[in-house]
Amino acid sequence: MAILEVTLIPIGTKTTSVSPYIAEAEKVLEEMGVRYELNPMGTVIEADIDLGLKAVRAMQEQVFAKGADRVYTVLKIDDRRDKKASLEEKIKSVKEKM
Repeated sequence: MAILEVTLIPIGTKTTSVSPYIAEAEKVLEEMGVRYELNPMGTVIEADIDLGLKAVRAMQEQVFAKGADRVYTVLKIDDRRDKKASLEEKIKSVKEKM
């Protein structure tokens, strides 16, 4: 299981607000049945790497469909193969060391 964090930045819109575009992108994840968590600066996805990358691409396309002329995307991937990874486990591991 991979953990991906994606930040989508719509450019070429008539507003400085990005929330309508991000809301549409989040709907894609709901429709795909992908596990995710929205945070103030992006979205964290927990999925098989192929599904996760497919989801990010679909999110971009949804932002274009909403009317953005350009989408700047920042993507971070943690694809760990030595043990099972999850959103909760990553946070728990840090908190245990605090």
